[in-house]
Amino acid sequence: MPVFESLSDRLQGIFSDLRKHGKLTEDDVNAAMREIRMALLEADVHYSVVKSFVKRVRERAVGVEVQKSLTPGQQVVKIVHEELISTLGKPGRLNLAGNTPHVIMLVGLQGSGKTTTAGKLALHLRRKGHRPLLVAADTYRPAAVEQLISLGKQLDIPVHSEGTDPAPPAIAYNGVQLARRENHSVVIVDTAGRLQIDETMMDELKAIKQRVEPKEILLVADSMTGQEAVNIAQGFNDAVGLTGLILTKVDGDARGGAAISMREVTGVPIKFLGVSEKLDGLEEFHPDRLASRILGMGDVLTLIERAEALDIEEAEAEEMQRKLLDASFTLEDFRKQLKQMKKLGPLTQILELAGLGQVANALPQDQIDRQLKTFEAIMNSMTPAEREKPRLLNASRRRRIAAGSGTSVQEVNQLIKQFQQAQRMMKKLTKQKTPGNFGDFRGLFK
Repeated sequence: MPVFESLSDRLQGIFSDLRKHGKLTEDDVNAAMREIRMALLEADVHYSVVKSFVKRVRERAVGVEVQKSLTPGQQVVKIVHEELISTLGKPGRLNLAGNTPHVIMLVGLQGSGKTTTAGKLALHLRRKGHRPLLVAADTYRPAAVEQLISLGKQLDIPVHSEGTDPAPPAIAYNGVQLARRENHSVVIVDTAGRLQIDETMMDELKAIKQRVEPKEILLVADSMTGQEAVNIAQGFNDAVGLTGLILTKVDGDARGGAAISMREVTGVPIKFLGVSEKLDGLEEFHPDRLASRILGMGDVLTLIERAEALDIEEAEAEEMQRKLLDASFTLEDFRKQLKQMKKLGPLTQILELAGLGQVANALPQDQIDRQLKTFEAIMNSMTPAEREKPRLLNASRRRRIAAGSGTSVQEVNQLIKQFQQAQRMMKKLTKQKTPGNFGDFRGLFK
């Protein structure tokens, strides 16, 4: 699902109408500004932010830069894009300078995804070359301690826990001391949340802050909370002094107002976005990229970074390219590519990042997911020799594969038929000196 789907769809519809105009009158601009204003308010963007944003866009949209443009509608989109980047603020970066261990304290209300985010952040930092230690300091919810320990085992990242009896400030302090002894470079402290901000919680957070002197105090906020998220951020900032925000669930049907409002109202930078439930679903915040995704322009840089994070060997990539060019691509190669694609994220999200959000919305995603899972199950039931040489697949082998994959012989036949058609197409393209590409597999999803 695209980020902030409702807001994105509304704005793209407005811009589509604007682009149809050969020349924009002031009335056209005013009508568009009213639509943009309503779209932002319905997305739970704070009223003061909407008022300031629309005023800035309107002043530029009726100015010389639009009136003299050959494509005035496109120029207005460009202005909205630039002003949205300005509203979202500069990229937030973690302060990890100076002596180690660097302490990062995560705060937030209960249900915001704080404990899971602690694991995601630890994984992100390890990939950056750090040695993280997780500290379970949420003693009010026993499941939080168990959850963090489970995440640590899953990620192979150590967790310091003392159960639920000791005071959280003492647990956090002991965790930092352990990190010093064992040479961990970063300590991530998972603190307790409540259903709402209260004095007891804030006093405890202040005590933890005093004991461990964190470099970063990051608020983990649910982006689906709406305008209330702004008040939550302001409350935590007033009490403990936030250094950054982590917005979770931006891949859900969030209306997006929190992301656009929180930085503007509080002045606290957004540092990370939680873009999926998977443990690698945490991205560094780039305002220009998020603005582009909200406006349906794609985010190719993030897609490239995700691909690079898969650590595909250069030799492997070159071998795959050679096989595509000489049409020797096998079912084994296709199986490997499916696995790599799944790591990049859902197909609709990949298309959105590539700037093909409208295509993503038009695809029957459930049907494609089922088809891909069926194909993968069928290929997993084949022997390596069968995947390399599909011509070995006689009737008895196909029956065995269908039984082993929980599919039908007809579905096995469909995969082989479509694959053979794709191979023939590649051979034709090769003869025409045109490189093959994965688009040749689109017949698989008919």
